[in-house]
Amino acid sequence: MRIINLIENTEGHEGCAYAHGLSFYVETSKHKLLLDLGPSEKTLQNAEKLGIDLSEIDTVILSHGHYDHSGGIMPFTKINTKASIYMQDTADADYYADDGAKAEGERYRYIGIDKDIVSLPQVVKIKGDHCIDDELELFTVKKRSHDLPFTNKRLLIKEKDEFVRDDFVHEQYLVIKDGKRKILLSGCAHNGILSILDAFKEKYGAAPDVVISGFHLMKKKEYSDEELREIIDIGKELKNYPTMFYTCHCTGEPAYKVMKLSMGDQLQYVHSGEEVDLSISVSKNTRKVRSSFMKWHKFFAWATVFCFVMTMVTGYKKK
Repeated sequence: MRIINLIENTEGHEGCAYAHGLSFYVETSKHKLLLDLGPSEKTLQNAEKLGIDLSEIDTVILSHGHYDHSGGIMPFTKINTKASIYMQDTADADYYADDGAKAEGERYRYIGIDKDIVSLPQVVKIKGDHCIDDELELFTVKKRSHDLPFTNKRLLIKEKDEFVRDDFVHEQYLVIKDGKRKILLSGCAHNGILSILDAFKEKYGAAPDVVISGFHLMKKKEYSDEELREIIDIGKELKNYPTMFYTCHCTGEPAYKVMKLSMGDQLQYVHSGEEVDLSISVSKNTRKVRSSFMKWHKFFAWATVFCFVMTMVTGYKKK
């Protein structure tokens, strides 16, 4: 199994373009698929440089209805007309970002998808969870267990003539079953990575082995103390999972560095054009589980010794 980043915000593989957006190429035993297609045809150019033939793609997953994840879809369909493109049925709504009263252009900036995408014959609109086959599944968050990340406050949906807060029902997540492993891929985790993980556990009964996702914690200005505390708290909660995390794109490198202080090697950044080394993920998790087991083993061993000694002492006193 291979997972390669085709484009994200930071420079990575030599010769690959980088831009605000996201796309992952995934090769499994049954599929060659894409999670998102970045902001433009630069995604396709990077794929060519990396030796990936996009005409062989059979499945495309649009994680949510924003331009920086869908901009490469129309150029992609010029070279591939067979791949099914899965999106939530609300992914084509009118999504906007509020750039503030002091914005250089218009305050409310359209960030939705190209409306022509919806009319493509290979588009498959779904509502809620969906099983593609025994290897690929899509799921959604029905009810958030945590508050939305602070960076989502400026993201809106236009309904008639009014702008209201986006509820992110258009966001979906890909689960890949690879043997005994379950790998979770998300675009921006707008619903909040902690809520997404809770929804995953509720659906599958355990945490994923690997998570690859943007965390949407990026901010152009400096973070407030409250915002930094939120980032730190998210990192601390993720550290408690028996999961390897890879992040990129909308997490932002400053937030990534803050989270890494508590998460250490359990959190890695994937740059544009780089491949996710899943063998490292497995070995790290194996060591993590083994370490946890050894700690509990020692605890019970000492507890057994203590109980034995106390039994002997108590028996001696009775005599």
